[in-house]
Amino acid sequence: MSHLFQYQIQTSGKQEFVTLDSYITDAIAKSKVMDGIVVVYCPHTTGGITINENADPDVKRDLCTGLSKTFPNDKDYVHFEGNSDGHMKSSVIGASETLIIENGTPIFGTWQSVYFAEFDGPRTRTVYIKIIEG
Repeated sequence: MSHLFQYQIQTSGKQEFVTLDSYITDAIAKSKVMDGIVVVYCPHTTGGITINENADPDVKRDLCTGLSKTFPNDKDYVHFEGNSDGHMKSSVIGASETLIIENGTPIFGTWQSVYFAEFDGPRTRTVYIKIIEG
């Protein structure tokens, strides 16, 4: 059996990382699944889903800085919307992550969280969370 949940995420900056842990635990609780997997998916081409450190907020800042240095908003890009850098960052980060559910709880590493990565904000974004029992 599986359960699909949809959440709206409001971002406030051009580029930022928004923690999704509370949405994931909410979806697991609503599904009542004790053991299985959870898939977190972003249907946007200038956003992504990633797992990274949650203990030091400077990590999110450094990720933004590093991605912007690697993929600057270059004037030579021809995409008419002017957000080619966001598309590149999204492709590198990826559109989804999968976690294990054990005893009704997602398994995280000691310092891990799941993040929505915004690369063309601020916007209202959709995130899907699929809980699969198993």
